[in-house]
Amino acid sequence: MTVQANTWLYVAIQKFGNAEQIVGQTDTEHEVSYIPAFLSKDAAQQAMFHMHLEKKGKYELQAIIYEDLAQHAIEGGFLIFVIDEEGNVVERLPAEA
Repeated sequence: MTVQANTWLYVAIQKFGNAEQIVGQTDTEHEVSYIPAFLSKDAAQQAMFHMHLEKKGKYELQAIIYEDLAQHAIEGGFLIFVIDEEGNVVERLPAEA
């Protein structure tokens, strides 16, 4: 695994007024819910075009440490997929704190 507990990842955050939520995705073919995470902000910006997002939603990219992201994933029942700029899964991470 290239991602360690202290690795910073970028995730998409959806904003609802003053509230924020990490964006999750669903792979309906494999019935898996996951949080797309990115190793760089550049990769995250490019991959946003491949994500299923609400057209009128407000999103921003934020950095989060893997250890904290894993905790959010556990609480929400998600896995974490590291995605490249083309939207390809390069690593599947267990949601373990």
